[in-house]
Amino acid sequence: MKNIMLKWNQISLVKRILVGMIIGILLAITIPDATKWVSIFGSLFVGALKAVAPILVLFLVMAAVSKHKSGTQTNMKMILVLYGIGTFLAGVVGVIASFLFPVTLSLSTGAQEVSPPSGIIEVLKTLLFNIVDNPVNALLTANYIGILTWAILLGLVLKKAADTTKTMISNFSDAITHIVKWVIDLAPLGIMGLVYDAIATNGLSALKEYVQLLVLLLGCMFFVALVINPIITFVFTRKNPYPLVLRTLRESGITAFFTRSSAANIPVNLTLCKKLGLDEDTYSVSIPLGATINMAGAAVTISVLTLAAANTLGIEVDIWTAVILMVLSAISAAGASGVAGGSLLLIPLACSLFGISNDIAMQVIGVGFIISVLQDSCETALNSSSDVLFTATADIAKKRKEGKAI
Repeated sequence: MKNIMLKWNQISLVKRILVGMIIGILLAITIPDATKWVSIFGSLFVGALKAVAPILVLFLVMAAVSKHKSGTQTNMKMILVLYGIGTFLAGVVGVIASFLFPVTLSLSTGAQEVSPPSGIIEVLKTLLFNIVDNPVNALLTANYIGILTWAILLGLVLKKAADTTKTMISNFSDAITHIVKWVIDLAPLGIMGLVYDAIATNGLSALKEYVQLLVLLLGCMFFVALVINPIITFVFTRKNPYPLVLRTLRESGITAFFTRSSAANIPVNLTLCKKLGLDEDTYSVSIPLGATINMAGAAVTISVLTLAAANTLGIEVDIWTAVILMVLSAISAAGASGVAGGSLLLIPLACSLFGISNDIAMQVIGVGFIISVLQDSCETALNSSSDVLFTATADIAKKRKEGKAI
């Protein structure tokens, strides 16, 4: 039995998730009455995510903010601006696309318990009261706005703390991330239960929703990679951006697509930066940092899935609330965990903006894991290739400003 488990765990997560999906579909179609117990795996998986997500957000953001160093003589200021612009515009694309092509989801329990906000005033009121929530209560009630606020404040104060304190916080962050990896290792079983429950309840029409959602997500990511990022690059470099864009997608994006980890793709990106003749003092910092905070793909995922949940619950989203969501999705994306599917765990943070309960948000995460076979791969490819693209863009822009040959 032990050998079987070891061999199973050696198979890539993508393949294991596919197996879970296929088994769930077959059981729901062939013998639904005899296999009702399968749905418990989906409930347990969602429950585990609910347990770990709040504390993950707290320590990830707190550790990232506390470790930030200022005053280094590099081209990092422009790169950070590019990272911020790219991530924010990705969130904008996700929100606009969701308005143009609205998608709904098949959710089970709790969907009737939501009281949609009546307008921007109520949204801002909820936002402000969530910000000033007691930190313990924020963790207990999964108030992600409050958790994010306290994480940022504590991180800013701890920037002046001793290195040993920062190391301890970082160790806690790494430990929680490791626990998240354990939970995600259970994704094949959880997704089997979620797919089974969705199809047994709603029939094969649930698969159509998954395909529509996946097409919307991937369409947004391709638009960011092939339209938005080239426009940003052109504005800063005044050069045809596509040779550089296509090279970063080819030499960084394809590798990241299969590894599904921005962190694992750091050596590939460092090598590519060296080939491009970029400043080593800059890219040795910007590439590892970008693997943590440059998350355009995550911003798309968070905004699209959040609005899919809002559409499902019949929540009317006005323009000002949409703008807040654009900003919030970009901020949330910058704190996304480095594990596969890490951006999905920050969806409750954005959902809380609309008063969507944690139970429903976790069901949305479950849907995200079902389509993550392609979604997470494309998200990582966009994130990682953008790290090199914006580092090169900043380097070219600096040389152009100084009148140097490019």
